[in-house]
Amino acid sequence: MSKLDFFCNLAEITTSFPHFWEHTVGSDHAPVALRADWQRQLQLCHSELAFQYVRFHGLLSDDMGTVVQDKDKLIYSFFNTDQVFDFLLSIGMKPFVELSFMPKALASGNKTVFSYKANVTPPRDYRQWANLINRLVSHWVDRYGRAEVREWFFEVWNEPNLRSFWTGTQRDYFKLYRYTAEAIKKIDASFRVGGPATAKSDWIETFVDFCERNKVPADFISTHQYPTDGFESDDDIEIQLFKSQRGIMREAAQDTRRYARGRPVYYTEWNSSTNPKDPLHDDSYAAAFAVSTIMEARGLVEGYSFWTFSDIFGENQFPSMPFHGGFGLLNLHGIPKPTYRAFELLHNIGSEQSLVDGLHETVDCSVLRKDSIVTVLLTNYATPGHSIETERVKVRLDNAHRPKNVYIQRIDADHANPKALWLNMGQPEYLTAADVERLQEASRLVKERQPFSYKHGAVLLEMDLPSHAVAAITMEFLSDQE
Repeated sequence: MSKLDFFCNLAEITTSFPHFWEHTVGSDHAPVALRADWQRQLQLCHSELAFQYVRFHGLLSDDMGTVVQDKDKLIYSFFNTDQVFDFLLSIGMKPFVELSFMPKALASGNKTVFSYKANVTPPRDYRQWANLINRLVSHWVDRYGRAEVREWFFEVWNEPNLRSFWTGTQRDYFKLYRYTAEAIKKIDASFRVGGPATAKSDWIETFVDFCERNKVPADFISTHQYPTDGFESDDDIEIQLFKSQRGIMREAAQDTRRYARGRPVYYTEWNSSTNPKDPLHDDSYAAAFAVSTIMEARGLVEGYSFWTFSDIFGENQFPSMPFHGGFGLLNLHGIPKPTYRAFELLHNIGSEQSLVDGLHETVDCSVLRKDSIVTVLLTNYATPGHSIETERVKVRLDNAHRPKNVYIQRIDADHANPKALWLNMGQPEYLTAADVERLQEASRLVKERQPFSYKHGAVLLEMDLPSHAVAAITMEFLSDQE
């Protein structure tokens, strides 16, 4: 173990640290939002993690019944979308509306994706598509009011740069975007519409060029990024994880920010991998990745939507194993994974950031402030295949008062790790109520006393930080009034 030094002068001016990762969170597809367990989990995420918007696929797919063909007539029904949006608004959330996929009644072909057979072909008649969008958005204005809908985001399609999600060309997508944006803006010019909702941070500059050249409105830029992008098979993903370096997510966001030319940037999907059965999603590795990635994205994005909040997720086979490597912050039973606890720690830190001196290959240190509370946030993270070990970390905070209370909360192999208990239980596929209660308890963040020393106006902290770990050391100081 090596000893590290990080220094922070609390007397220096802080910079704003907005909680941009709380703007939006991702989910599966629209019909799942009608499930009671999905709704309970989303409400928990909203109340404990402060997510404000939720995004999901398939609002226009046939299993929502939004538009169907009856002989020579198109039949529209917005009842199911209303049930979903009514619920979101009832708990204080809003939709980040992904306008996908193609209703069979409007489709030019039969190509589908996922178990729910979402049609991914361009419309047979773009005017019919625009009419659907106009009807649907006008209905939402009638139901929820113009002021409410002005707070929503309308995102056109999902990952059209991938053949799995769009059989048309880039030019066909730009045409779809133009018809969609113009249909929405005819209802209210202040409604927010954007794209290109691509995978791999792709098409951004070309999309902006198209919109500016043709005077097509684009109020925001949306795209996706995963560190495993470009490697589709499990073997390729392992190779990519081994080869990838820290900072790959930040580099992508920097490029997108530049190409957006001043437009707000929303990453509407990101996670540690695109594999829906990645065991690392259930481990402390994912928590360390999430915190490290979020801290690197500061100042580059207005929204950073983690994919997804729940393992209630049926794009392929619906799972039954409690810990199967799903994307979610919560597992099927609503048991928080290490990533959930990472978002919980992040939610409770301050919105002002202090400058920290110190550099290490795998350990990062941030200092966040909220009133008379200072939090030292530490991660020890490296991509799989790269060297990482437990590190002895030393942090010095200058120009500090003596803290009245100091405690540490940890996420690692031995803390906030319900999967470890589940493995010790024999990996039961189906849990009893008592099992769920035990696993819930094992997932909790625990406040433990953190030793410190105080000398000549400086607080000195020292601790061991295991590999792929997150630690938050919170210091409560006397306020100016005390």
